[in-house]
Amino acid sequence: MLAILKKEINSFFASPIGYLVIAIFLLLNGLFLWLFKGEFNILDNGFADLSSFFLLSPWILIFLIPAVTMRSFSDEKKQGTLELLLTKPISTLQLVLGKYFGAFLLIIIALIPTLLYVYTVYQLGNPEGNLDVGSTLGSYFGLLFLVAAYTAIGVFASTLSDNQIVAFIIAVFLCFFFYIGFEGIADFTSSNFIDNLGMSAHFKSMSRGVLDTRDIIYFLSITALFVFFTTQIINRQKA
Repeated sequence: MLAILKKEINSFFASPIGYLVIAIFLLLNGLFLWLFKGEFNILDNGFADLSSFFLLSPWILIFLIPAVTMRSFSDEKKQGTLELLLTKPISTLQLVLGKYFGAFLLIIIALIPTLLYVYTVYQLGNPEGNLDVGSTLGSYFGLLFLVAAYTAIGVFASTLSDNQIVAFIIAVFLCFFFYIGFEGIADFTSSNFIDNLGMSAHFKSMSRGVLDTRDIIYFLSITALFVFFTTQIINRQKA
């Protein structure tokens, strides 16, 4: 698995993909949070918090993570190298996890520079340090779990087609549906149960600074479910 993970990370940074993903994520967040006028602009809000960042990031990641994961298996299938990988002395699960963690680590690397936002808002507070640290930490944990789930969905989508664009579109649709789709259905049915099936409700819960085990189990379950689906599809192709 580690060999596959290293291969994925090296492939990301051997081409412009890794640098481009990090640059686009930081650029979009930077423009909306600090430059463009609007509801996301931190300086216009008048409050020393990062709620705008945690409101905006899930939407950017809905498109960014599928762009990273779309090549995971679709590219291997298109080039005919998937069969070669399946002959290696590793299990299908190890292969899937190697691909998964490679994409996951790339997104984590993109998130690390955003800690500068925390320091900046901390300094801008009046008085200095007037920042809800608990809520900020909870939101970062929520974002990590959200990234984990998005990445699992993206890797799964990449097994459904050897066309990267098709895999990208499927992944964007699934991420969008799991993040906000259930909330939209719940608005029509007035059902809290349906609302709790979506990622948005659990992410918002963690953003309040309270790490509820139900939210953690939810994200881990979604991640594990799509990793399982991916493994099953690869096993069928292996057979």
